[in-house]
Amino acid sequence: MADTQPKIEDKTKPEAEDELAGSEAPLLEHLVELRKRLINSAIAVVVLMVVCFIFAGQIFDVLLNPYRSIYPNPGDMQLIYTAPQEFFFTQLNLALFGAIFLGFPYIATQIYRFVAPGLYKHERKALVPYLVATPIFFLLGAAMVYFAVLPMALHFFAGMQTDEIKLLAKVSEYLGLATTLILAFGICFQLPVVLTLLAQIDLVNVDMLKKGRRYAIVGILVVAALVSPPDPISQIGLALPMYALYELAILSVRMVQKRREAALAAQEAELSGSSSD
Repeated sequence: MADTQPKIEDKTKPEAEDELAGSEAPLLEHLVELRKRLINSAIAVVVLMVVCFIFAGQIFDVLLNPYRSIYPNPGDMQLIYTAPQEFFFTQLNLALFGAIFLGFPYIATQIYRFVAPGLYKHERKALVPYLVATPIFFLLGAAMVYFAVLPMALHFFAGMQTDEIKLLAKVSEYLGLATTLILAFGICFQLPVVLTLLAQIDLVNVDMLKKGRRYAIVGILVVAALVSPPDPISQIGLALPMYALYELAILSVRMVQKRREAALAAQEAELSGSSSD
Protein backbone atom coordinates (compact mmCIF):
# COMPACT_ATOMS: atom_id res chain seq x y z
CA MET A 1 0.00 0.00 0.00
CA ALA A 2 1.37 3.31 -1.01
CA ASP A 3 2.28 5.78 1.61
CA THR A 4 -0.40 8.45 1.50
CA GLN A 5 1.13 10.70 4.12
CA PRO A 6 2.03 14.09 2.64
CA LYS A 7 5.71 14.77 2.43
CA ILE A 8 6.88 17.70 4.47
CA GLU A 9 9.32 19.88 2.60
CA ASP A 10 12.19 21.35 4.55
CA LYS A 11 12.12 25.03 3.65
CA THR A 12 14.92 26.00 6.00
CA LYS A 13 17.93 26.52 3.79
CA PRO A 14 21.20 27.62 5.35
CA GLU A 15 22.11 31.05 4.13
CA ALA A 16 25.77 31.50 3.37
CA GLU A 17 27.21 34.48 5.15
CA ASP A 18 29.30 35.33 2.12
CA GLU A 19 27.13 34.64 -0.88
CA LEU A 20 27.45 36.20 -4.30
CA ALA A 21 25.00 38.99 -4.97
CA GLY A 22 24.65 38.42 -8.70
CA SER A 23 26.27 35.10 -9.46
CA GLU A 24 23.26 33.69 -11.35
CA ALA A 25 22.65 36.74 -13.50
CA PRO A 26 22.66 35.79 -17.19
CA LEU A 27 25.22 37.12 -19.60
CA LEU A 28 22.72 39.51 -21.19
CA GLU A 29 22.09 41.21 -17.86
CA HIS A 30 25.84 41.66 -17.37
CA LEU A 31 26.15 43.22 -20.82
CA VAL A 32 23.22 45.55 -20.11
CA GLU A 33 24.83 46.53 -16.81
CA LEU A 34 28.18 47.12 -18.54
CA ARG A 35 26.49 49.33 -21.15
CA LYS A 36 24.75 51.28 -18.39
CA ARG A 37 28.05 51.92 -16.56
CA LEU A 38 29.81 52.93 -19.80
CA ILE A 39 26.98 55.31 -20.73
CA ASN A 40 27.03 56.87 -17.24
CA SER A 41 30.79 57.36 -17.46
CA ALA A 42 30.56 58.83 -20.97
CA ILE A 43 27.80 61.24 -19.91
CA ALA A 44 29.85 62.36 -16.91
CA VAL A 45 32.92 62.95 -19.10
CA VAL A 46 30.90 64.93 -21.68
CA VAL A 47 29.22 67.10 -19.01
CA LEU A 48 32.54 67.76 -17.28
CA MET A 49 34.15 68.47 -20.65
CA VAL A 50 31.56 71.19 -21.38
CA VAL A 51 32.12 72.72 -17.94
CA CYS A 52 35.90 72.54 -18.31
CA PHE A 53 35.72 74.13 -21.77
CA ILE A 54 33.82 77.08 -20.29
CA PHE A 55 36.59 77.50 -17.71
CA ALA A 56 39.42 76.46 -20.05
CA GLY A 57 41.13 79.82 -19.65
CA GLN A 58 41.23 79.57 -15.88
CA ILE A 59 42.42 75.93 -15.98
CA PHE A 60 45.15 76.77 -18.45
CA ASP A 61 46.19 79.72 -16.28
CA VAL A 62 46.68 77.31 -13.36
CA LEU A 63 48.72 74.94 -15.52
CA LEU A 64 50.93 77.86 -16.58
CA ASN A 65 52.29 78.38 -13.05
CA PRO A 66 55.21 75.92 -13.51
CA TYR A 67 56.09 77.71 -16.77
CA ARG A 68 55.96 81.11 -15.04
CA SER A 69 58.47 79.87 -12.47
CA ILE A 70 61.31 79.95 -15.02
CA TYR A 71 60.88 83.70 -15.58
CA PRO A 72 62.09 86.10 -12.87
CA ASN A 73 59.76 88.69 -14.37
CA PRO A 74 56.38 87.07 -15.19
CA GLY A 75 55.76 89.77 -17.79
CA ASP A 76 58.51 88.29 -19.94
CA MET A 77 56.60 85.02 -20.36
CA GLN A 78 55.16 84.39 -23.80
CA LEU A 79 53.43 81.48 -25.50
CA ILE A 80 52.53 81.28 -29.17
CA TYR A 81 50.33 79.30 -31.54
CA THR A 82 51.15 79.00 -35.21
CA ALA A 83 47.80 77.99 -36.73
CA PRO A 84 44.46 79.84 -36.49
CA GLN A 85 42.64 76.80 -35.07
CA GLU A 86 45.47 75.59 -32.82
CA PHE A 87 44.46 77.38 -29.63
CA PHE A 88 40.81 76.32 -30.03
CA PHE A 89 41.76 72.64 -30.31
CA THR A 90 44.18 73.14 -27.44
CA GLN A 91 41.26 74.29 -25.31
CA LEU A 92 39.28 71.22 -26.39
CA ASN A 93 42.16 68.96 -25.37
CA LEU A 94 42.41 70.84 -22.10
CA ALA A 95 38.68 70.35 -21.49
CA LEU A 96 39.01 66.62 -22.15
CA PHE A 97 41.98 66.40 -19.79
CA GLY A 98 40.05 68.27 -17.09
CA ALA A 99 37.02 66.02 -17.58
CA ILE A 100 39.10 62.85 -17.17
CA PHE A 101 40.99 64.30 -14.21
CA LEU A 102 37.85 65.44 -12.36
CA GLY A 103 35.74 62.47 -13.42
CA PHE A 104 38.28 59.83 -12.41
CA PRO A 105 36.65 59.09 -9.01
CA TYR A 106 33.21 58.76 -10.63
CA ILE A 107 34.55 56.45 -13.36
CA ALA A 108 36.29 54.31 -10.73
CA THR A 109 33.02 54.12 -8.81
CA GLN A 110 31.17 52.95 -11.92
CA ILE A 111 33.78 50.23 -12.44
CA TYR A 112 33.37 49.13 -8.83
CA ARG A 113 29.57 49.01 -9.12
CA PHE A 114 29.86 46.81 -12.19
CA VAL A 115 32.35 44.43 -10.58
CA ALA A 116 30.86 44.38 -7.04
CA PRO A 117 27.84 42.10 -7.72
CA GLY A 118 30.22 39.33 -8.80
CA LEU A 119 32.25 39.51 -5.59
CA TYR A 120 31.75 37.98 -2.18
CA LYS A 121 30.75 40.32 0.62
CA HIS A 122 34.16 40.21 2.27
CA GLU A 123 35.77 40.88 -1.12
CA ARG A 124 33.55 43.92 -1.67
CA LYS A 125 34.49 45.27 1.76
CA ALA A 126 38.17 44.65 1.05
CA LEU A 127 37.92 46.51 -2.28
CA VAL A 128 36.52 49.75 -0.82
CA PRO A 129 39.84 51.00 0.68
CA TYR A 130 41.49 50.55 -2.72
CA LEU A 131 38.68 52.50 -4.35
CA VAL A 132 39.45 55.35 -1.95
CA ALA A 133 43.23 55.04 -2.32
CA THR A 134 43.18 55.13 -6.14
CA PRO A 135 42.23 58.84 -6.57
CA ILE A 136 44.43 59.80 -3.62
CA PHE A 137 47.53 58.28 -5.23
CA PHE A 138 46.50 59.79 -8.57
CA LEU A 139 46.39 63.25 -6.96
CA LEU A 140 49.76 62.62 -5.29
CA GLY A 141 51.28 61.85 -8.69
CA ALA A 142 49.71 64.93 -10.26
CA ALA A 143 50.91 67.12 -7.38
CA MET A 144 54.45 65.83 -7.74
CA VAL A 145 54.44 66.80 -11.42
CA TYR A 146 52.93 70.22 -10.78
CA PHE A 147 55.15 71.27 -7.88
CA ALA A 148 58.41 69.42 -8.54
CA VAL A 149 59.03 67.54 -11.78
CA LEU A 150 57.59 69.99 -14.31
CA PRO A 151 59.25 73.13 -12.84
CA MET A 152 62.56 71.24 -12.61
CA ALA A 153 62.31 70.08 -16.23
CA LEU A 154 61.40 73.57 -17.45
CA HIS A 155 64.32 75.13 -15.61
CA PHE A 156 66.58 72.55 -17.25
CA PHE A 157 65.24 73.39 -20.71
CA ALA A 158 65.32 77.15 -20.11
CA GLY A 159 68.95 76.90 -19.02
CA MET A 160 69.88 75.85 -22.56
CA GLN A 161 69.00 79.29 -23.95
CA THR A 162 71.70 81.51 -25.44
CA ASP A 163 71.80 85.12 -26.57
CA GLU A 164 70.76 84.03 -30.06
CA ILE A 165 68.42 81.14 -29.14
CA LYS A 166 65.43 81.85 -26.93
CA LEU A 167 62.68 79.61 -25.60
CA LEU A 168 59.32 80.52 -27.13
CA ALA A 169 56.99 77.59 -26.46
CA LYS A 170 53.84 76.74 -28.39
CA VAL A 171 50.63 76.57 -26.40
CA SER A 172 49.76 73.07 -27.61
CA GLU A 173 53.24 71.67 -26.96
CA TYR A 174 53.45 73.02 -23.42
CA LEU A 175 49.96 71.75 -22.64
CA GLY A 176 50.84 68.36 -24.12
CA LEU A 177 53.94 68.15 -21.93
CA ALA A 178 52.08 69.14 -18.76
CA THR A 179 49.05 66.88 -19.26
CA THR A 180 51.15 63.90 -20.39
CA LEU A 181 53.30 64.11 -17.27
CA ILE A 182 50.28 64.54 -14.97
CA LEU A 183 48.44 61.55 -16.42
CA ALA A 184 51.60 59.41 -16.56
CA PHE A 185 52.50 60.10 -12.93
CA GLY A 186 48.89 59.69 -11.79
CA ILE A 187 48.63 56.25 -13.42
CA CYS A 188 52.08 55.06 -12.36
CA PHE A 189 51.40 56.10 -8.76
CA GLN A 190 48.77 53.31 -8.69
CA LEU A 191 51.61 50.77 -8.37
CA PRO A 192 51.28 50.16 -4.58
CA VAL A 193 47.49 49.99 -4.89
CA VAL A 194 47.69 47.36 -7.65
CA LEU A 195 50.35 45.24 -5.93
CA THR A 196 48.55 45.32 -2.58
CA LEU A 197 45.30 44.34 -4.28
CA LEU A 198 47.10 41.41 -5.95
CA ALA A 199 48.43 40.41 -2.55
CA GLN A 200 44.88 40.39 -1.20
CA ILE A 201 43.94 37.69 -3.71
CA ASP A 202 47.23 35.86 -3.03
CA LEU A 203 48.79 36.41 -6.46
CA VAL A 204 51.92 38.11 -5.11
CA ASN A 205 53.81 38.01 -1.82
CA VAL A 206 56.75 39.73 -0.18
CA ASP A 207 59.29 37.13 -1.27
CA MET A 208 58.21 37.45 -4.90
CA LEU A 209 58.53 41.24 -4.79
CA LYS A 210 61.94 41.10 -3.14
CA LYS A 211 63.29 38.55 -5.62
CA GLY A 212 61.85 40.52 -8.51
CA ARG A 213 63.31 43.85 -7.38
CA ARG A 214 66.01 43.90 -10.08
CA TYR A 215 63.46 43.12 -12.77
CA ALA A 216 61.14 45.75 -11.34
CA ILE A 217 63.89 48.37 -11.66
CA VAL A 218 64.34 47.51 -15.33
CA GLY A 219 60.58 47.57 -15.88
CA ILE A 220 60.27 50.93 -14.11
CA LEU A 221 62.97 52.44 -16.33
CA VAL A 222 61.23 51.09 -19.44
CA VAL A 223 57.84 52.43 -18.34
CA ALA A 224 59.35 55.82 -17.49
CA ALA A 225 60.95 55.98 -20.94
CA LEU A 226 57.67 55.05 -22.68
CA VAL A 227 55.09 57.16 -20.85
CA SER A 228 57.09 60.32 -20.10
CA PRO A 229 58.45 62.86 -22.60
CA PRO A 230 61.86 62.02 -24.13
CA ASP A 231 64.03 64.01 -21.74
CA PRO A 232 66.16 62.73 -18.84
CA ILE A 233 64.62 65.02 -16.22
CA SER A 234 61.08 63.74 -16.77
CA GLN A 235 62.17 60.12 -17.03
CA ILE A 236 64.32 60.19 -13.89
CA GLY A 237 61.62 62.20 -12.13
CA LEU A 238 59.15 59.39 -12.85
CA ALA A 239 61.49 56.43 -12.31
CA LEU A 240 62.67 57.42 -8.81
CA PRO A 241 59.16 57.87 -7.31
CA MET A 242 58.02 54.64 -8.94
CA TYR A 243 60.86 52.74 -7.30
CA ALA A 244 59.99 54.34 -3.96
CA LEU A 245 56.37 53.27 -4.51
CA TYR A 246 57.57 49.74 -5.25
CA GLU A 247 59.31 49.64 -1.89
CA LEU A 248 56.17 51.07 -0.28
CA ALA A 249 54.19 48.28 -1.96
CA ILE A 250 56.48 45.69 -0.37
CA LEU A 251 55.71 47.13 3.08
CA SER A 252 51.99 47.15 2.30
CA VAL A 253 52.05 43.57 1.04
CA ARG A 254 53.91 42.49 4.20
CA MET A 255 51.10 44.02 6.29
CA VAL A 256 48.51 42.14 4.23
CA GLN A 257 50.37 38.86 4.74
CA LYS A 258 50.67 39.41 8.49
CA ARG A 259 46.92 40.06 8.76
CA ARG A 260 46.19 36.93 6.73
CA GLU A 261 48.54 34.81 8.85
CA ALA A 262 47.00 36.17 12.05
CA ALA A 263 43.50 35.38 10.78
CA LEU A 264 44.54 31.84 9.82
CA ALA A 265 46.19 31.30 13.20
CA ALA A 266 43.05 32.48 14.99
CA GLN A 267 40.91 30.21 12.81
CA GLU A 268 43.13 27.20 13.51
CA ALA A 269 43.07 27.93 17.24
CA GLU A 270 39.27 28.12 17.15
CA LEU A 271 39.04 24.84 15.24
CA SER A 272 41.44 23.07 17.60
CA GLY A 273 39.50 24.39 20.59
CA SER A 274 36.20 23.18 19.20
CA SER A 275 37.61 19.75 18.32
CA SER A 276 39.02 19.31 21.83
CA ASP A 277 35.56 20.00 23.27
